[in-house]
Amino acid sequence: MKGLSLGRYTLSSCVAAAMLAGCGGSQLPVGAPGAMPQGVAQQGQSTQRDESGSWMAPDATSQDLLYVSSHSWVSVYRYPQGHLLGKLKGFDLASGQCVDSSSNVYVTDYVTSQIVEFPHGGRKRLRVLSMPGANGCSIDPTTGNLAVSSLGSTGVWIFKNAKGAPTKYQNSQFLYYYDCAYDPKGNLFVDGMSTIGTGSFVFAELLKNGNQLKVVTLNQYIGWPGGMQWDGQHLAIGDQVAPAIYQFSINGSKGTKVGTTPLGSHTFDTLQFWVQGRTVITSTACHDVGCGRTKRGSAVMFFNYPAGGKATKIIINGLLGGPGGDSVSLAPR
Repeated sequence: MKGLSLGRYTLSSCVAAAMLAGCGGSQLPVGAPGAMPQGVAQQGQSTQRDESGSWMAPDATSQDLLYVSSHSWVSVYRYPQGHLLGKLKGFDLASGQCVDSSSNVYVTDYVTSQIVEFPHGGRKRLRVLSMPGANGCSIDPTTGNLAVSSLGSTGVWIFKNAKGAPTKYQNSQFLYYYDCAYDPKGNLFVDGMSTIGTGSFVFAELLKNGNQLKVVTLNQYIGWPGGMQWDGQHLAIGDQVAPAIYQFSINGSKGTKVGTTPLGSHTFDTLQFWVQGRTVITSTACHDVGCGRTKRGSAVMFFNYPAGGKATKIIINGLLGGPGGDSVSLAPR
């Protein structure tokens, strides 16, 4: 999720510029303390490739996988070990991600306004959908519908059964739409901003079988959207500025904060996150070695959830500039 901040890269000037010009912070040459091993799958004759340059290790389909959007490609790692198992190429600006009940992974491309579906551990595209400014996405667990938020002012779009022509939903209080998330009942939540620059965070709900996005007031200030996901009990909403993830109980037109997950004192530009059991994985423009001019480094960081605090693992290999969305796809059992 994605200057005007046009997505998941929001606060740092270089990262914001990346949305329009492909600028990315330089990657650190060595791992920070606690960084994950930089093992890379051998790219020999046994490694599957296709004409776009995408590749995937032969055993990827049998592994639990972490997908990380990173500008023009998506890096795929063994989860939770962090070994690089493949790269999916052919994107202009890979942004948000979501996973369906078959472990297929959907990746939005903001620049090309596309949503691309991949099979778990596979490199070939199953389906490509189109809509303006594709950014965040979520799968309805009750229907299989795919919701995609538009970073432009167009709204949130829902593809029935993740295919065909979408239906658009809007609310006049949104200037643009950032991310979206379904709860287990099929209610859809959407966040964004009301104006450019010093604008206000805005949050809304589309009830299952409803036809209107209705604004919900939260009792927690959020400086800038940083992703959203149902965590199994509550709706988790990230704040890139804090950086933190807040858990909310939603009741009608009000949302009450019930918990906070701090994401370390030295992270910056915390982007889309993914909650997997007792772990939360989040992309960040700068990790805990600092964010000065000579110490910029994008990373994917693991934290205990919901406790937060200090990162338990860090991935820096396989990333191109500031990373975007991330998701965990479990191998079908």
